[in-house]
Amino acid sequence: MRSFSLKGRLVIGVSLLLALILSILPLPDLIAPFRPDWLLVTLIYWTIALPHRANVGTAFFSGLMLDLLLGSVLGVHALALVIPVYLAAAQFQRMRNYSVWQQAFVVGALAILNKLLIFWAAYMNRDIQLDYPYFWSIVSSMVFWPWIFLLLRKCRRQFALS
Repeated sequence: MRSFSLKGRLVIGVSLLLALILSILPLPDLIAPFRPDWLLVTLIYWTIALPHRANVGTAFFSGLMLDLLLGSVLGVHALALVIPVYLAAAQFQRMRNYSVWQQAFVVGALAILNKLLIFWAAYMNRDIQLDYPYFWSIVSSMVFWPWIFLLLRKCRRQFALS
């Protein structure tokens, strides 16, 4: 039983580490606004699939790691991840019953909340303007959700995580 718990933590940890790497990977300026919110989408999956293993605490720690990697104000991404993940955790049974495409719209709504929280925190620290390309990552997160869902579900089933 002990090794199963360690295996589950390892699989979730590796997937979150890959999401962090994809979040900071340099992209050309032309496609950078379309980068999906990899960490948010990965956290949402693990929260609705295994809410007893990935939860608000996982989101907070992952957000702090993203803050450190991006060099942003400490706690901004942590707060912006905790609130959507809490909402996903509160409704995980309902989200499990949705089709993958319906889940994509819920992920889009949670990504909007995430982006608005990050913008609000950045606006409080310095005077910035809200441009429409800022929201392109929400659309790409919704588009990538079905494939991320299927990939992570395959990993969860392959390693028999429950």
